[in-house]
Amino acid sequence: MTPAVVATAGHVDHGKSSLVRALTGIEPDRLAEEHRRGLTIDLGFAWTALPSGRSVAFVDVPGHQRFIGNMLAGLGPAPVVLFVVAADEGWQAQSTDHLDAVRALGIADGLLVISKVDRVDDGGAAALAQARGELAGSPLADVEAVAVSAVTGAGLDELLRELDTVLAGTKAPPPDARVRLWVDRAFSLRGTGTVVTGTLTDGTVRTDDQLWLSGAGGRPQRVTVRSLQSGQQRFAELTGVRRAAVNLRGTSADHVTRGDALVTPGAWPSTGQLDVRRSSGPQLTDLPEQLVVHVGTAAVPARMRPFDDQHARVRLDRSLPLVVSDRVVLRDPGTRRIAGAVVLDADPPALHRRGAGQRRSIALSGMPIGGDVGTEVARRGAVPVAALRRLGIHLPQRPDGVPLPDGVLQRNGWLLHVDAHAGWQRRLRTAVTGLIERDPLSPGLSRAAARRVLAEPSAPSGPPIAALPADFPDVLLDQLATDAGLSSSDGRFRLPGTDALPPEVDAAVAVLRQRLSTTPFAAPDADELAGLGLGSRELAVAERLGRVLRLPDPSGGVVVLLPTAPALAMRELAGLPQPFTAAQARTALHTSRRVTIPLLEHLDQRGWTRRVTDNLREVRAR
Repeated sequence: MTPAVVATAGHVDHGKSSLVRALTGIEPDRLAEEHRRGLTIDLGFAWTALPSGRSVAFVDVPGHQRFIGNMLAGLGPAPVVLFVVAADEGWQAQSTDHLDAVRALGIADGLLVISKVDRVDDGGAAALAQARGELAGSPLADVEAVAVSAVTGAGLDELLRELDTVLAGTKAPPPDARVRLWVDRAFSLRGTGTVVTGTLTDGTVRTDDQLWLSGAGGRPQRVTVRSLQSGQQRFAELTGVRRAAVNLRGTSADHVTRGDALVTPGAWPSTGQLDVRRSSGPQLTDLPEQLVVHVGTAAVPARMRPFDDQHARVRLDRSLPLVVSDRVVLRDPGTRRIAGAVVLDADPPALHRRGAGQRRSIALSGMPIGGDVGTEVARRGAVPVAALRRLGIHLPQRPDGVPLPDGVLQRNGWLLHVDAHAGWQRRLRTAVTGLIERDPLSPGLSRAAARRVLAEPSAPSGPPIAALPADFPDVLLDQLATDAGLSSSDGRFRLPGTDALPPEVDAAVAVLRQRLSTTPFAAPDADELAGLGLGSRELAVAERLGRVLRLPDPSGGVVVLLPTAPALAMRELAGLPQPFTAAQARTALHTSRRVTIPLLEHLDQRGWTRRVTDNLREVRAR
């Protein structure tokens, strides 16, 4: 049976802490100041077992408006809420504040608890009717209600039974999901070391797991799980949603703060800006530019740029592990106003050109919550499937298991948009054509040059084409060239049929080949090659076409032979006494040392001959 985490909510002094204490026998107020003032200031924690045997942990939140940040840290990771309204006071100001938070976080599972019924004669009926009116239209409008007294114990058993029913209807996250645990406390214990506590909302944590601690320090710290506890019991593994105390190796408690998160290494994006859609509260244009973003247990200063009343770009002061569909709370630090928002894009595009904000507003208005694969691929041109999943974007599956929305191609684990793919083909072919026209002897456009061409922004006058991603793999770039009708070899792209030598060069190569056909090892020297008009570029093209073979000259030049020269040499060398010296080979081939040494080294590289000693070689048995 899956354990659960439940948070309290409600106005200050409406008996949230007393209720938790009565249900669990555990005092949730941890601080001396809380006992002295009779006021919950920070988060409190307690746990118990329900009638079904299900383990449930309670996160008790402060009700006073001065501690709204702590309240949001408690509600943020919790999927279920006990909304408490005192029978003797009824609905109050912070009741509305807490309901706004519940709306903003999208918490729809829970119970309405009418507390302190021992203080009224109507059993809490008036407070219940008032609360029902206030909850109308909210996610908690239809939750069950229970009247209780923490003093007399009235209604507590019914509350536990109803809570059992609610939790039985909630859906647990898949245990194989990536881990995200929002930290609410960090401390050090003698003999144990660093311990962090928090609500594990996603995935499974096991002893000896390697995790990343994502926090305000910038780069995530790699940490190891030494041990795990929940409800003061030790476990080898814990699965969300559950309260967890995690003993860590690899960090100090001084370096961990509330709002940090333990996450699966490399599985979550770390984002500093978000495009969001309002889900509750005031319109985004009515909020200030500078505000505080609450998500999980984190509270991060941010700047907001509204695109319209419903959509905005939010720039965080520090990066957080957030994905599409995550809910955030936007709080005006100068007032009690908060707005709920859902993340539409955790990796939004830069806004440079005039009118970019208006265009982004239109794009976001048509974007479904959860992301749209076709839209995301169209914006990026190409993106790895794994990168979209990392951003939390849902990939619809066809019967064959391959996600292929309209207008999207899948190749080698990447999704390509057909328009970008066609645009890149045109641009690449144009670049190669221009290069060959300017320089017919060019070996072709290199991959590096092709990437530079395709990474350039499209001209404002033409249709927009996404820039080629920097991590676009070579195998897909070569396929792109093939799709563009280009030939590809040795990492260079050419137009088919443009490998023919210019007439004057072709004639010179023909003269050279005629000479070498008579004396195959009498390689011309540099002056002879220059006299024929054959420089390094001309010879490179001739070699690429299979007309000649070039070998490095020990003096720094080049030895030019026919491609058949190695085979002809092997016939002569095979007739020598084995092993043989370079001098013997030179004599057998009727050539010079300048030709013999590079030719023998070439034969060694091909595995046709091998060195026996520094001075001796032999023909390898075949």
